[in-house]
Amino acid sequence: MNSVTDVLDAAQGHIAKDAEPNRFLDVLEQGRMPRERLRWLAGELHHLVGSDRRSFALLASRFPDPPAGSLYLAMAEGEGEALGLLGDFAAALGMAEPDLRAYEPRPLAQAYPAYLVRSALYGSVSDVALALLANVQESGDTYARVADALVAHYGFEERAVGHFRYFADTPQPLLDQATAALADGLSRGDDPGAAVRCARTVHGLENAFWNCLARGLDPD
Repeated sequence: MNSVTDVLDAAQGHIAKDAEPNRFLDVLEQGRMPRERLRWLAGELHHLVGSDRRSFALLASRFPDPPAGSLYLAMAEGEGEALGLLGDFAAALGMAEPDLRAYEPRPLAQAYPAYLVRSALYGSVSDVALALLANVQESGDTYARVADALVAHYGFEERAVGHFRYFADTPQPLLDQATAALADGLSRGDDPGAAVRCARTVHGLENAFWNCLARGLDPD
């Protein structure tokens, strides 16, 4: 398991076996999500995206040479853009920047960004690159469905869901950079098993993020 194809297939195989329902998305698409939970979403994303921006910047500083340096710097810049777009969603919910900063996050909802910090500190070049490639389709689909549901069922304008549209569509050049970084890392001796484990864990913790925000809601 030394090629990009091998490790990507292995990671996606584990992810498929680990698949669980996205409870938040189910309730959202049924039009039953309480508005207060949408405020939770804005607050949690404010903390999550801000943390991820710093994690990617740390990766860029640890691995500054291309292709990894270019990849992680671009990802850090992307998180900064997404953070700005999140303000439009928050504003539509009556939340200003001080409200987002004052929001007290739920610990389990922040498990994913905490794990990304760990990966940025101790992981290899390959770990987060593979996590991006292995999870991009499902993650993008989730964000697209969130945006569609917010417009269709809750009356949000497109401007307000720009944050979700942004993450719904990962540019191909960024994916190409991730593929190059993964190939380079593996060629330099990165542990492919550790990279697969990172991709699998990221998937599980991203799902935990969404389901944490649906906790306590009535079943269908």
